[in-house]
Amino acid sequence: MSELRETALASKAWPFEEARRVLKRYQKAPPEKGYVLFETGYGPSGLPHIGTFGEVARTTMVRRAFEVISDIPTKLICFSDDLDGLRKVPSNVPNQELMTESLQKPLTSVPDPFGTHDSFGAHNNAMLRRFLDTFGFEYEFISSTEFYGSGQFDEVLRRCVERYDEIMAVMLKSLREERQQTYSIFLPIHPETGRVLYVPMKSVDAEDGTITFDDEDGREWTLPVTGGNVKLQWKPDFGARWAALGVDFEMFGKDHSTNANIYGRICQILGTKAPENYTYELFLDDQGHKISKSSGNGVSIDEWLTYASAESLSYFMYQKPKTAKRMYFDVIPKAMDEYHQQLRAYPGQDLKAKLNNPVFHIHGHNVPASTMIVPFGMLLNLASVSGAEDKDALWGFIRRYAPEASAESHPDLDQAAGFAVRYFNDFVKPTRTFRSPTDQESEALEALRVELVAYDGPIEDEALQSVVYAVGRDRFDPLRSWFTALYEVLLGASQGPRFGGFIALYGVQETIELIDKGLAGELL
Repeated sequence: MSELRETALASKAWPFEEARRVLKRYQKAPPEKGYVLFETGYGPSGLPHIGTFGEVARTTMVRRAFEVISDIPTKLICFSDDLDGLRKVPSNVPNQELMTESLQKPLTSVPDPFGTHDSFGAHNNAMLRRFLDTFGFEYEFISSTEFYGSGQFDEVLRRCVERYDEIMAVMLKSLREERQQTYSIFLPIHPETGRVLYVPMKSVDAEDGTITFDDEDGREWTLPVTGGNVKLQWKPDFGARWAALGVDFEMFGKDHSTNANIYGRICQILGTKAPENYTYELFLDDQGHKISKSSGNGVSIDEWLTYASAESLSYFMYQKPKTAKRMYFDVIPKAMDEYHQQLRAYPGQDLKAKLNNPVFHIHGHNVPASTMIVPFGMLLNLASVSGAEDKDALWGFIRRYAPEASAESHPDLDQAAGFAVRYFNDFVKPTRTFRSPTDQESEALEALRVELVAYDGPIEDEALQSVVYAVGRDRFDPLRSWFTALYEVLLGASQGPRFGGFIALYGVQETIELIDKGLAGELL
């Protein structure tokens, strides 16, 4: 066994822990289908969102970890539930009246309100695939409409008819009494109107593989369950899909946790072992409410990518998936800086530490080098004091701090400078609050000014930090209050960067002038 595999088999990083659970399924024999299957599901009633990214990114991390500890081939399937009926018209699409006429029809039978695809489902599927391709995910796409209509699902659907009573018994336990009276696992698609019908079954014929029901007008119909004439209710569909595809791993949000046993039991009734599941916590907005794509709270994928890199979002997704986390704009700077800290640490780490490093799970064996020689938080403060309107203004300071740096040689830094200017102007600038220094703070700022005027040492972070530290050490207890004063008086923020590093980047003379403004009340 290679050192890499041996180390990975003992790693406590959560993707390796999940990968080991999947591997245990095949301790005795490899999968008959020839590969291990990871799946993510997508409801195409709306556009892909940040939760879609998180689910595919995290599943990819587990898949990548599995490929380190096993030679069994893998696949990742992204399954689109596009045979679902349109229950309401989304408020953010054009041609609302056109769509209203198609309520209850499968999403792939609803006209595309944008006029670019054969259907609304096809439009949203195309958006999903473009979304996934943009981030370089490796996956196989499956449309529910095609899956039902092509016959790929037929064998399992016939099994659903044969074991109808057993599956219904599982489902009825989970339903209120009034719902039990009309519930069926099958949803027929009306042969004339094309609508997905929620009607009780008059009979289910296991021998013929058919169902009989009355439509809304009281007319009786008998349809085969195969060939796309019928779809399953969403909970049975979950379990039946696992059985039909042979899914080995699927993760989902906490809101699915109460149904996971139902999905798994139906999969088992249909003759297949249920996959390994991983339940992640949901994201919260700045008020502590669950992020919802319908209400639009929290941060969208486009908004994150306006202010930070996709890799920083992957880093955020990696962190403690089983812990509920606030996902609002104020988490972005921290995610950017921590991602690059991990990148810088990676080359010097031993194998065990590398496999525990989030960047391995983001990039696999091709972890890039970071060119972020200035932290994102520092760039924000630089944008603040310099009033930068574009990244070129920041580069004026960066080149003085690091003459060898350029946009070409340090692409991460160049990209981050643009992000920092946008983030500062949209979030920091409107909320900055400067204050006047206290008498004690004024005396300390005067002392720091004197030290900086006389300073003839190297323009380096540590050397300048020592000057700042020495001024505060004899005047403040705790020392933290000195740095808080620097941030609140000079930067208009309650926290900030290592101040010595800020001086090195912004400039000694520029910092002296900033202190003068703070003392004179010109920053208020």
